[in-house]
Amino acid sequence: MPFSTFFIFTLRVFLIGPMLWAWAWEYPSARAEGERLIITGSSTMAPLVSEIGKRFETLHPEIRVDVQTGGSSRGIADTMNGLADIGMASRALKSQEQHLSGAVIAHDGITIILHTSNPVQELTDDQIRSIYTGSITNWSHVGGPDSAITVVNKAEGRSTLELFLDYFHLSNRDIHAHVVIGDNEQGIKTVAGNPNAIGYVSIGTAQYDATHGIEIRLLALQHIPATIETVREGRFPLSRPLTLVTKSPPAGLIKTFIDFAQSPQVHDLILQQYFVPIQG
Repeated sequence: MPFSTFFIFTLRVFLIGPMLWAWAWEYPSARAEGERLIITGSSTMAPLVSEIGKRFETLHPEIRVDVQTGGSSRGIADTMNGLADIGMASRALKSQEQHLSGAVIAHDGITIILHTSNPVQELTDDQIRSIYTGSITNWSHVGGPDSAITVVNKAEGRSTLELFLDYFHLSNRDIHAHVVIGDNEQGIKTVAGNPNAIGYVSIGTAQYDATHGIEIRLLALQHIPATIETVREGRFPLSRPLTLVTKSPPAGLIKTFIDFAQSPQVHDLILQQYFVPIQG
């Protein structure tokens, strides 16, 4: 090869090589297929799926699992729009979502929570409905102290809100909320910091926090204790599946991850998060 030709070839490699490397780094699809899984959605599921992702990465060192929250609606939307490989929805798929594929990895319930200093031990469904619609505004009306009730509600797009409204036969416009929160931990911190507050969150998250020194108490529904045991037994009246959602039937790396998330290999992680593993 003449020196001039060799010089031009070397110069092109020198100039173009770094550009190609940068382009491949910015656009993961340009790199080796399957290096990264993007999972978005339910804040209830995110801590669990993050732990499952970490264990999956130890078995597949070439894979990175990126878990982002934002609510079940985001998980569904991102999956449908191709912005995520897998969506997290802390509920079953709706009738209008049946064109998607859903894989249940665990079960959870939704519980009413109060501050531990609140003497109220149980509320009826009618009392809870009246508190959230503004008919009951003082704890003294339900056997508590003479204090105004602080109603904590979930933000739009959260499956916990949808299931709460469905169970109590309400619409969001019926709710008279003083505080609107996003994820479960925000709701728990709000109630733990306000003796007059009432909220509703994941049983799994609430039971975990209550056993780790957070000042909240889980209330029974219809006289059934809010525990993972009553969810496991199918007795708790407000329970739900935790679902991984894909745009089409999973294949390849996505299927491998979902199969792993449904396997006994992660049951200990599910129990650590105070959820109920699926049977089988």
